[in-house]
Amino acid sequence: MTSQSRLFQPLKIGDMEIQHRIGMAPLTRLRATHDRVPTSLMKEYYSQRSAVPGTLLIAEGTFISATCGGFPYAPGIWREDQVAAWKTITDEVHSRGCFIFCQLFAMGRAADVELAREEGASILAPSAIPIDEGAAVPQAMTLEEIHQTVQDFVKASKNAIRAGFDGVEIHGANGYLLDQFIQDVSNNRQDDYGGNVENRSRLLDEVIKAVVDTIGPKRVGLRLSPWSTFQGMRMVDPIPQFTDVIKKASQSDITYLHLVESRISGATDFEAHDCLDFAYELWNGPLLVAGGYTPLEARNLVDEKYPARDILVIFGRFFISNPDLIYRVREGLKLSPYNRETFYVVQSPEGYLDYPSSEEYLLEGSR
Repeated sequence: MTSQSRLFQPLKIGDMEIQHRIGMAPLTRLRATHDRVPTSLMKEYYSQRSAVPGTLLIAEGTFISATCGGFPYAPGIWREDQVAAWKTITDEVHSRGCFIFCQLFAMGRAADVELAREEGASILAPSAIPIDEGAAVPQAMTLEEIHQTVQDFVKASKNAIRAGFDGVEIHGANGYLLDQFIQDVSNNRQDDYGGNVENRSRLLDEVIKAVVDTIGPKRVGLRLSPWSTFQGMRMVDPIPQFTDVIKKASQSDITYLHLVESRISGATDFEAHDCLDFAYELWNGPLLVAGGYTPLEARNLVDEKYPARDILVIFGRFFISNPDLIYRVREGLKLSPYNRETFYVVQSPEGYLDYPSSEEYLLEGSR
């Protein structure tokens, strides 16, 4: 039976007692306000996906400062009104017996030029290397700007805890600013933050250490996508670089490592078969693993492939279309299909709040 799978055994991550091994991915949905405040739509969305107690949700990518954006209708957490709005969401998730982490990030060269200009921000990156041919050339960050970025992550992490989050996930994946520093395709600096493996790891390591010092290691996770080609990324051989990154993160004793499989590039599937085994071998604590998993593949991962590891399988798109996803997987129910065309309908309940839970879940809840 599905319910006898290790997917439905509890797992301790930090101070959280997760009741099963399926979690919700951080999913950009463009439902915040224009000035980056979480909304009542978002509160209802996260409430719906707290359907099964003991679930870990990772909130969508959240900006650490006013100058790191350049992406529309995404939330921030540097202002008091943002903190207050997030608090209504985290309170709701906790009232339903679930947990929620805040994913913190900065855009770097992935920022939209027009929007950044409108917001009075420059396009900053490790080096003056555009994201692709014909794109705007970013400004290489000064040492002062790099040091300010560390402080922005610290402030955002403090705010996240004040907003009621159980912790923060530092976004070092998918071609955003910290990933841009890690990889040589986007970083050709010749100072302390580039030029070799150790230096390219430096900014991420400084961010992790500073955030851990601020809110404690049990409240900090890290997301990496070593094999992703999304947003102009992918080193020829990522293993030495990401080995260094993971070893340093392990020394900071953070609570989890979140890895993205090579078969996912951003929000889309990708034909690739590169293996994350090197990362699994380097990490001793809980692992979160994302990669377009089906329920059967998730069971195979935790029951057959890695039966001795503490793995939380992260679902994204099927969590969008199935608020009661964990219940459906446990009961062997059919999953509702998702509609990509409504993933990013700005500030709209369409494709956001209108996916129903299963009749079986609703019937059980009414008893």
